[in-house]
Amino acid sequence: VQLQASGGGLVQAGGSLRLSCKASGINFRLYEMGWARQAPGKQRELVATITSSGNISYADSVKGRFTISRDNTRRTLYLQMNSLTPEDTAVYYCNVRSTTYWGRGTLVTVSS
Repeated sequence: VQLQASGGGLVQAGGSLRLSCKASGINFRLYEMGWARQAPGKQRELVATITSSGNISYADSVKGRFTISRDNTRRTLYLQMNSLTPEDTAVYYCNVRSTTYWGRGTLVTVSS
């Protein structure tokens, strides 16, 4: 199983980024997927999840600003991040929920 995350970068506060996670080696459409993040010196935090049927949940810290979605045809998971703040600075990881499969992560840095 491979999960290749991309789309991170440096953005000013108030800006937007869109993360992508391309999956291979799994029947992507069958799995619940998620995005988590880990800021320096902090524990990994689950940010958003989306089930195989499209049910979505968000952490309170990102609700109303982030949108998770998936394209089963492209086997790709997305995270649209708007109204970014410096507190969103972290390495963002995609995950096949209920498994130990994690992507390598993509760094998001939000400057004030």
